[in-house]
Amino acid sequence: MNADLHCHSTVSDGWLAPADVVRRAAANGVTHLALTDHDEVAGLDEALAVAREVGITLVPGVEISVSFRGETVHVVGLGIDHRNPELLAGLAQVRRGRDKRATRIGEALEAAGIRDALAGARRFARNPELVSRAHFARHLVASGVMPDVNTVFRHYLAHGKPGYVAHEWARLEDAVGWIHAAGGVAVIAHPGRYRFSDADLGALFDAFAACGGEAVEVVSGAHSQAEAQKFASLARRRGLLASRASDFHGEGESPVDLGCCEPLPPDLLPVWSRFV
Repeated sequence: MNADLHCHSTVSDGWLAPADVVRRAAANGVTHLALTDHDEVAGLDEALAVAREVGITLVPGVEISVSFRGETVHVVGLGIDHRNPELLAGLAQVRRGRDKRATRIGEALEAAGIRDALAGARRFARNPELVSRAHFARHLVASGVMPDVNTVFRHYLAHGKPGYVAHEWARLEDAVGWIHAAGGVAVIAHPGRYRFSDADLGALFDAFAACGGEAVEVVSGAHSQAEAQKFASLARRRGLLASRASDFHGEGESPVDLGCCEPLPPDLLPVWSRFV
């Protein structure tokens, strides 16, 4: 079994259409795939149809943006009913905030000497409701301002840089509640990416568990081996299910391709035990 339970398409900030994400996953030997676009489920019907064609299991998913102690945290919902009205209303609310943030990022980059940044970012966004920092980064690379997306983030879009804009996303309990209303399992995505002290990270997991969160991405394309070991220990101590995910966005932009993460430690209970 080769499960990859977090990736993105052009419906949010991925490079490939939902159908092409599924086909690439199948070609890489993935057996169970979750498409988890940011704050949006519009690609799932296309992905489900192609998954049936190519013979892999598509786990309907979403990645919800959350604010916790001044940091943006992502919570993945797996096995959701992507037509659930409560989930759809919550995601629409988050997307409205995304649009406002994109306008403010464009203004901040303009003040830093990057002209027409918002218009440029929109040219890279297939979904006009989901202009993200990744789209701004791709515009700056295409314009020759920086050599690659990671460099753009370090110089312009990370915390404390000229294009960084603080934003209040959904509350943790709301995101978990929407996922549960849709019949899904809530997973903390790539915890190694957050700028938290160990105390703040512990507080995040305590709050997550208190509102019914069930799992953590132990193995992620964003994690080193040492980080994977750290989060495996955290999952053991707190009785959380473990997930495995590439967080694939596109070739050349993601460190790990679909289905190519390391396996989970064998003693952890995988989150996909809920689906198979």
